[in-house]
Amino acid sequence: MVDILGWFWTSAILVIAVVLVVMLVAIYNRLVGLRQNVNQGVADIDAQLRQRHDLIPNLVSTVKGYARHEQDTLDAVVAARNKAAQGAISSSDEQQLRVALDRLLALGEAYPDLKASANFQELQRELAHVEDKLAAARRALNAAVSRYNTGRESFPAVLFAGLLGFRQADFHRLDDSEKGTVDQVPQIDF
Repeated sequence: MVDILGWFWTSAILVIAVVLVVMLVAIYNRLVGLRQNVNQGVADIDAQLRQRHDLIPNLVSTVKGYARHEQDTLDAVVAARNKAAQGAISSSDEQQLRVALDRLLALGEAYPDLKASANFQELQRELAHVEDKLAAARRALNAAVSRYNTGRESFPAVLFAGLLGFRQADFHRLDDSEKGTVDQVPQIDF
């Protein structure tokens, strides 16, 4: 009788250990997949920013032909683009680039020939398209971060996530140049 009871407890402990290991592996693999989705979201945003950076030299060269005496604006755009394109993504660098781009695009209003240029209009459309894709990539990243953080904080993963090296991911936050002003009426020109 003692042998049967000892065998039963040994078997029960072994089954519990195997179930625990299988559960741990499943949690680990799920969290790795969710973390990879977050990493993919960050890479997508980086790709969109790089595409924006690649459009800027074409836009600047188009404007140069029409607005030769606006060299300060053109130089500011080129300098901001070069600074933003170097190294890691920096919110302040992207903000400076955004301000410089806005100033460059405003030149289209001051120069009717530039505004009528098919090349300038096409580059503006491409830039707007890149901005739309960038916004979509940011939404996708935030959704991936939400799924990852939820998976990390769900039971039973919450028991093991910290031990397995899974840290909370940060949501992508808009910098000041990207935030809308709630109490400001938009300007519309016809």
